[in-house]
Amino acid sequence: QGPLVQSGGASVPAGDSVTIACVSAGGKLTNEAMGWFRQAPGKERDFVAGITWDDGRSYYADSVKGRFTISRDKAKNTVYLEMNSLNPDDTATYFCALSSDPHPLQRLGIMTPLADRWGQGTQVTVSS
Repeated sequence: QGPLVQSGGASVPAGDSVTIACVSAGGKLTNEAMGWFRQAPGKERDFVAGITWDDGRSYYADSVKGRFTISRDKAKNTVYLEMNSLNPDDTATYFCALSSDPHPLQRLGIMTPLADRWGQGTQVTVSS
């Protein structure tokens, strides 16, 4: 399996939108879970959104429901996070993650930080 390579990220004013992407290099994904975490300075890495690769079902943290959308492109082995109505509390480094076992996400609605692979991180800064 290859690395997770992220792209996107920006510095934007509050209310703006940003989309970040993460491609899984190597073999085609089949039944994994992919998702996004974020980490602000001095804080823990928190789950933001996840998607089960097989059926495309999505899961969100309460703090981003209705504002963020996770999606996947199977042909490109890529997961996206579209972030709308951004506010300064969304400022963080965003990490994509891949877990070979999708069941925790399906059962609990979140991915744990015990992912198999991580992206390199992408900075999103929202100014007030």
